[in-house]
Amino acid sequence: MFAAERRQLILEMVRANGAVSLRELARVVQTSEVTVRRDVRALEAEGLLDRRHGGAVLPGGLARESGLPQKSHLSTAEKTAIADLAAGFVEEGEAIVVGAGTTTQELARRLARVPGLTVVTNSLLVAQALAHANRVEVVMTGGTLRGSNYALVGSGAEQSLQGLRVSRAFLSGSGLTAERGLSTSNMLSASVDRALVQAAGEVVVLADHTKLGADTMFQTVPTDLITRLVTDEPPAHDDRAATELQALADQGVQIAVTGTAAGAATTTDGPADRRGHRREVPLPGQRRNHPPSGAAPALRSPSLGDAPRVADLAPRRR
Repeated sequence: MFAAERRQLILEMVRANGAVSLRELARVVQTSEVTVRRDVRALEAEGLLDRRHGGAVLPGGLARESGLPQKSHLSTAEKTAIADLAAGFVEEGEAIVVGAGTTTQELARRLARVPGLTVVTNSLLVAQALAHANRVEVVMTGGTLRGSNYALVGSGAEQSLQGLRVSRAFLSGSGLTAERGLSTSNMLSASVDRALVQAAGEVVVLADHTKLGADTMFQTVPTDLITRLVTDEPPAHDDRAATELQALADQGVQIAVTGTAAGAATTTDGPADRRGHRREVPLPGQRRNHPPSGAAPALRSPSLGDAPRVADLAPRRR
């Protein structure tokens, strides 16, 4: 395939999906990620698309959100591995909140095996994934249905979360940086995610490596409120992702990394199996996301387990 043909196909894929990872582009045009990156750079110079960390988006992508059909086909292997690993942090009898998103939907499918679990969610897709789980209780928020991602948003959703207290929240978003934390491109979704965070004692962010370094319009979770990040291994050439991970670790975020980039996706057999191929950075000292004064105690907040330290992601001495 000539360069002009490759670039035309790349442009068509981005226009159809809104955002596409370099890995997926390389697979479709049957060439290396290095070549695709060069093509994307050339298309950006012509103003036809914008480069983002690990992929390409339509111009003005900061304000644009891809629909669910497009998102569901992006980084599918990475999302599966992230969901497998994140499910190992949930224990029997917990009460948690799970936000909307394709990665959290994958997580919900795995939570169906956790007995005695209570899941509060504003996502119809998360609720659907757990609908036939006999040992899991699902609590839906109120609100107005947002059709693009099948999530309940608005004042009704936020008010239904008032007075709620759970052990932890599992959230995803459109971008994650050490400077701003987790963000999304939709104001209503961001507002509900902030309400979900207020209801939780700890916050676990699920984000594949293409989200690292991406910064979208509306902040949902500032970095100092993120307890843990579950992500996949960035490609070896992706210096930006590695830098962002180190910056997050320096700010006290625990990092759990799957082994997908090395060709060995992490899997778990259920909540009791925590031995997956993960790397973590323990929190240095006290976190700043303690429950506000006067808040009710968490229903349950079990330990997330003692994982080995990782030297290359350990917080640097200041």
